[in-house]
Amino acid sequence: MAHQKNPFKRHRFSEEIILQAVRWYCRFALSYRDVRDLLEERGVSVDAATIYRWVRKFGPEIAKRSFKLKSCRSLMWHVDETYVRVGGRWRYLWRAVDQNGKMVDFRLTARRDAKAARAFFKQACDNARLYQPMTIVTDKAHSYAKVIAEMNRWSFPGEEIQHVDRKWKNNRIESDHAALKKLLTPTRGFKSLSAAKDTLKGIEAIRSIKRGHVRGMVTGVAGEVRFIAGLFQNAA
Repeated sequence: MAHQKNPFKRHRFSEEIILQAVRWYCRFALSYRDVRDLLEERGVSVDAATIYRWVRKFGPEIAKRSFKLKSCRSLMWHVDETYVRVGGRWRYLWRAVDQNGKMVDFRLTARRDAKAARAFFKQACDNARLYQPMTIVTDKAHSYAKVIAEMNRWSFPGEEIQHVDRKWKNNRIESDHAALKKLLTPTRGFKSLSAAKDTLKGIEAIRSIKRGHVRGMVTGVAGEVRFIAGLFQNAA
């Protein structure tokens, strides 16, 4: 099997330092300056802008490598959208978790309409592969009902997606939004959509790893560190 390209090539700092900085930023409610200061306490001098670049590069890399190791997801999805600040404007973050709280997918869009909902569901279903939803729980937003009805037109009889639109049944995704928002508080918003997407990929991946929603994960902080390091062991 061919080795994956080494993403650490030409970086002045070691793989361990880079991954530690990225994991700290994505796991805890820290700013880039906070991470800079924590590293400096350990004798590592690196500026906040460099840490920002590391998160944008290695956050998506961790997400990509850990995606293949996600544990099985249930066939009931909880779907909702929340808001994040991007470029001084509110943008819409569509998210789905299963009934056990495991991340299914997310998508960041400029609009909140049926077109955006359709794009999100297509992306989520494509990435879910064998774990297509049998039940989707949402609030009463019309766009969800419209798109799920469209999806059911292509279903075989008896295999239609059951749509549950009772807001009180969607507390799981709403509480998950709240936990994510706590991590995003120090960012005070993102500069661009691309920066937001890169950062969110890393944060969502680290959250899944922390919760043990990946195969081969040993619970605990030491297990997280070993698991993330292991994702890059086959780099050339």
